[in-house]
Amino acid sequence: MARFIVVVVILVAIALLANKYLLGDGDAPPADAKQAAAAKDDAKSDDAAAEKAADEAEEGGPAPKLPPVDAEEEAAAEAVASADVDTDLVQEAGIEPKLDAEEDLLVKGKREPGLIMPLLPAETVQLPDSSLTAGIPGEGPITLEEMEKWLADLNNHVVLKPELPLGLKAGEAEMKGLEENPLTRAKIELGRQLYFDPRLSSDASISCASCHAPNHGYAADTRFGVGVGAQEGNRNSPVAYNRILSGAQFWDGRAASLEEQAIGPIANPIEMSNTHEACIECLKGMPGYVAQFKLVFEDGLTIDNVAKAIASFERTLVTGPAPWDYYQELDAFQQQYAADIEDLDALKEEDEELYNDYMKLKEASAANPISESAIRGGKLFFSDKAGCTACHLGANFTDEKYHNLGVGMDAAEPDLGRFVVSKAEIDKGAFKTPTCRNVAQTAPYMHDGSQKTLEEVVEWYAKGGHPNQWLSEKVKKLDLTDQDKADLVAFMKEGLTGDFPTVEEDRLLPDAEAAKEKAEEELKEEKQDSEAA
Repeated sequence: MARFIVVVVILVAIALLANKYLLGDGDAPPADAKQAAAAKDDAKSDDAAAEKAADEAEEGGPAPKLPPVDAEEEAAAEAVASADVDTDLVQEAGIEPKLDAEEDLLVKGKREPGLIMPLLPAETVQLPDSSLTAGIPGEGPITLEEMEKWLADLNNHVVLKPELPLGLKAGEAEMKGLEENPLTRAKIELGRQLYFDPRLSSDASISCASCHAPNHGYAADTRFGVGVGAQEGNRNSPVAYNRILSGAQFWDGRAASLEEQAIGPIANPIEMSNTHEACIECLKGMPGYVAQFKLVFEDGLTIDNVAKAIASFERTLVTGPAPWDYYQELDAFQQQYAADIEDLDALKEEDEELYNDYMKLKEASAANPISESAIRGGKLFFSDKAGCTACHLGANFTDEKYHNLGVGMDAAEPDLGRFVVSKAEIDKGAFKTPTCRNVAQTAPYMHDGSQKTLEEVVEWYAKGGHPNQWLSEKVKKLDLTDQDKADLVAFMKEGLTGDFPTVEEDRLLPDAEAAKEKAEEELKEEKQDSEAA
């Protein structure tokens, strides 16, 4: 009975808060609740002001203003907090923030820095979604006023539940990292700013986008990645899209998660050539970053939270449906309903809904055309004759595993790839299978960037790779005609290329000095306007 009462109390509190946020109004709270809240606020006002001043001095500036918590919300929160009985209520992981009376409900008349709005319902979003990567509205460097307005919008703190588009949707159950690091618009936007900000590097010359550029398919058009001081590594830059379906990262899988991968290059002496400590100190010098981290993360600006923000942005970089996806849908329908579609007039008369479904599929496929060569190549890709799906399978056309293809194994000291991480003999010279989606945009190819075109890649597989004692058993010489090879290339170029979301690349935060100068200029202009009036 006691548990039932507690559950009822919690549900009533949630209903009151939901009514306040979703309807913008609601029943007025009892007068005594208002008086108690007002008295409490008055009693703590001096202490709160002193605490706020101390926090701002220590952490680099005030947190952006959010709507105040009113008496109704406070009364509801206190009702939940006063219930001292355990319950079996458990939130669904990765969907909405955990309800915790003492930490998440806000009972101080203000919103504590770093707390995501706990009671707003999760929102479903369909990836790719350009609105998530369009940046804070405005032009030029982001001002503190624009950022404050953005962060004050409660919608930007709602936990997002992503869904994948046609083609990738078949792999939706394999999405990674959302439970540990839920998506919100505010977190994604913070990650976008960090991804394109070269100030994460030691000399402010290299950003994540330097080696994973949108105009190069979130990869690089150089054979090897190029870092600070024009230093080169010994591996090609892997793609940064469709990472939401991938666990371990890098060609050798040395990063266990996208978060771990996101901050690895910062401390790599060949890439950003920085330290995590120096990077954080640099970001602390920019009030805009400090303020955003306060609102997005409970513990504010840390290197782990930098990783979470960048990874959140990267998880939104998803390829849209490709012509092959539309063709497959139409082809599957035509095979299943072959007899029905022989007489379309009769079908329309007898089953208008089925007829309309067929017309929609035909229209979608026609709007995303695919050539006969590419169709032949797609069928060959999935056949035993080509054997491509031995490794390139699933919704993202990758098994996420490691294979030795013989690439670079004729060198005096070959790159041993996954072996360096796993120490397993079978992993010598093995590298992670990349996705084939949008592969036409990510040349050069292979882990060492040694193959400039997809034609070269197909030839490599046709000859059976380069023999070595660790060559994968999946790599075998193929009996392909010149037409077969051309069809496979057409399939990868035409059939597997979808649209990326539109991403704002240039709209970033100014450094502290520039922000100060801009603020002084604006104040000067306001004063002049006032005097003129």
